[in-house]
Amino acid sequence: MKRLPRVTSAEPVIHGVLKLVFVDGYEGVVDLRPLLAKGKVFGWLRTPENFRTVRIDEYGHSISWTDDSGYVVDLSADGLRRDCERQAEIHKLMVG
Repeated sequence: MKRLPRVTSAEPVIHGVLKLVFVDGYEGVVDLRPLLAKGKVFGWLRTPENFRTVRIDEYGHSISWTDDSGYVVDLSADGLRRDCERQAEIHKLMVG
């Protein structure tokens, strides 16, 4: 049975981009700027100070942000891992 990815570290690199470390040692960078540009739910995260408040949820199965009204936006570790790997592949193709 495959184990679900878990995040052990999440650090903003620049606004909208996170460096993530997973429990198996994989390190990746995920660009969330296209996601943040969509929809009202991500509006609060468009402010750099708010984006920097990212936290890892219990057990590392997701990362999240809580806005001033208590609304939580969370992203799953498995989706983030997939996105990190996809973005790394795209980067490899572009760099050559």
